[in-house]
Amino acid sequence: MSDILVEVKNLKQYFPVKVGFKKIPLKAVDDISFTIGRGETLGLVGESGCGKTTAGRSILRLYKPTGGEVIFDGEPVTDKNIMHMRKKMQMVFQDPYSSLDPRMTVEDIIGEPLDVHKLCSNKKERREKILDLMETVGLNAEHARRYAHEFSGGQRQRIGIARALAVNPEFIVCDEPVSALDVSIQAQVINMFEELQEKLGVAYLFIAHDLLVVHHISKRIAVMYLGKIVEIADSDELNEHPIHPYTESLLSAVPIPDPDVTRARHRIILEGDVPSPLKRPTGCPFRTRCRYATERCAEECPELTDRGGDHMVACWVK
Repeated sequence: MSDILVEVKNLKQYFPVKVGFKKIPLKAVDDISFTIGRGETLGLVGESGCGKTTAGRSILRLYKPTGGEVIFDGEPVTDKNIMHMRKKMQMVFQDPYSSLDPRMTVEDIIGEPLDVHKLCSNKKERREKILDLMETVGLNAEHARRYAHEFSGGQRQRIGIARALAVNPEFIVCDEPVSALDVSIQAQVINMFEELQEKLGVAYLFIAHDLLVVHHISKRIAVMYLGKIVEIADSDELNEHPIHPYTESLLSAVPIPDPDVTRARHRIILEGDVPSPLKRPTGCPFRTRCRYATERCAEECPELTDRGGDHMVACWVK
């Protein structure tokens, strides 16, 4: 059995956008590749609009990819086999306020995947399974008959996690699962994700824009900019030795709770705005904001190359 659970090869997700009388492809995800091992967490970071969520949804085929392929446990994910793979691949959505049906009780929300995949033979077994899942994510049994609006944000996200765990998946896409929560609740949910991984051996693609959170939970981190992955490395290696200019800028903006360290560090402030995905720069997508950009950067888009120790970087200069 291979150690690699999910393999993404040259994944592309383009959306046709009407501009005037013609349609132009908006390249939300443009030719990205990476792997996720069994029981591993890969963090995917980048600023808003860079294509992180679209990448996660395309892997699960919530969006049909424009190009490339996703291989799950050695089997290509296609329209024909996606239904039986749904049990093995699940998603925890970003907004716990809009991802739960307000007309359904907690019991029905968590039980819906069990019904769809016919995993329970009778009502008693279904009820026991639901209560067991609620206990796993730290919810009380008396909450089962309540509706989603009666819970706090952190409790709603726990309901969403229980729903994802109902089919006993091997892989979960976590789409900014703590960004809508208070900081005090974020720590509880992050710790729960780690405990579930230790207990169940589930693998995560953890999408976020908070580098501190991603560094804490991830084994490896991939940095995304304007639909492209610009750097992938071990979590500690990336934080201590970033190579790509965009990664350097992101890390320089991470707040450190030590005034002496904060005063001594050099903040790298990027100039200009993120280009529109409809009018992307030629060559390297980051070159319009990069202080190291050369003529070659405008002519050719760099490929990810190994700089040693599986530290992959897409840059001509660094």
